[in-house]
Amino acid sequence: MYFSKLFIPILKNNPSEAKIKSHQLMLRTGMIKQSSAGIYSWLPLGFKIMKKIEKIVREEQDKIGVQEMLMPTIQSSDIWKESGRYEDYGEEMLRIKDRQNREMLYGPTNEELITEIFRSSIKSYKSLPQLLYHIQWKFRDELRPRFGVMRCREFYMKDAYSFDLNDDEANFSYNKFFLAYLRTFKRLKLSAIPMAADTGPIGGNLSHEFIIIAETGESKIYADKRIFNVKHDAVNLDKQSLHNLRNEYENYYAVTDEKFNKKKFDENVSSENKLETKGIEVGHIFYFGDKYSKPLQASVDYNGKKEFVKMGSYGVGVSRLVGAIIEAKYDEKNEIMNWPISIAPYHCAILPLLNKNDKSNLVKANKICEILKSKKIDTIIDDTEDGLTSKMKKFNLLGVPYQIILGKNTDDKLLEFNIVGKETKSLDISQISKIINTDNIN
Repeated sequence: MYFSKLFIPILKNNPSEAKIKSHQLMLRTGMIKQSSAGIYSWLPLGFKIMKKIEKIVREEQDKIGVQEMLMPTIQSSDIWKESGRYEDYGEEMLRIKDRQNREMLYGPTNEELITEIFRSSIKSYKSLPQLLYHIQWKFRDELRPRFGVMRCREFYMKDAYSFDLNDDEANFSYNKFFLAYLRTFKRLKLSAIPMAADTGPIGGNLSHEFIIIAETGESKIYADKRIFNVKHDAVNLDKQSLHNLRNEYENYYAVTDEKFNKKKFDENVSSENKLETKGIEVGHIFYFGDKYSKPLQASVDYNGKKEFVKMGSYGVGVSRLVGAIIEAKYDEKNEIMNWPISIAPYHCAILPLLNKNDKSNLVKANKICEILKSKKIDTIIDDTEDGLTSKMKKFNLLGVPYQIILGKNTDDKLLEFNIVGKETKSLDISQISKIINTDNIN
């Protein structure tokens, strides 16, 4: 793939309307383009990165046995009126009417719709538990959309829903998602802290937000620094292991601003372990029992008795994660975007020095590209006539983690291999392939 053929409209400077680094970088590198306030087109570069994040989110949901489906963006108002949330949700919900004058809405969330699907399909407790998810566009009419994809009106989200017979089984489902989220964010090279959080308009009495530390975050957080030492790599999906894991995290004080209690914070956290900072919410899970199943009459037959199912919901903002990762990883001083290689737009960029009279380096670049592609390394060639320094800066900004530099006197065997932000080495193509593939393990 040649850079000159790609649709990546790079700007020379940060747009003046963008106030935080993720918004600046996404506009500057042509990842997104604003359509209207809080609504964006995702251009090829940004879309490619978002789809790679989606793949990781999907894989971790599949690992815990969640079944994927797809619900529509437009919902009937009837089921929201049944649950009692139609009026309560407020002006963030976009309400519309179809040509038959029926009241419809653009779904801000899907608790009602998934409950209606469940109640019309599942009748016996023997079909429980049911864990379902989809990845779909949502719309919330934010009063003041800002900060690009961090607080926009239309966003791409993974939302999952659990249905269980009783509180004990529902707690087991909740803990499965708790672990899945920790694994997801680890694969994205994010240190996400699970924090006790307010349930908001979703409701219920149990909720955790997964927060990454960032100066531009809108959430004020209070935590015990030792929470970062909790390990979850070897945790199994059995009840006791998951119960122990969540308990271990909850042993450390970690809350968002809405749940903060200064007295408890001072009593439970020593001064050297106190963390008071800002963070970005990248995931939110809820348990709300029969809050939706009761009004919507979602029940199963259990020993001749009608039991309303116990439910939870679990969200990850896939499009928001693109911005959140930039906030956490962008090196503003050196203008280097440090995407984890698993979601970088390309694994490697080949940067040949070219001029009108000598295209020999382009021939070399094509041969190297074919070798790397045969090893499943996603590679791009910068076929422009820009200088090497200019090319390197461009791909630093785009976040391609490896670069092969082809200068005037490049050796046919040993290549100048730049590990962005770290070091430059002279290596042959087999050594380069090995380094990239080793790092590319998910």
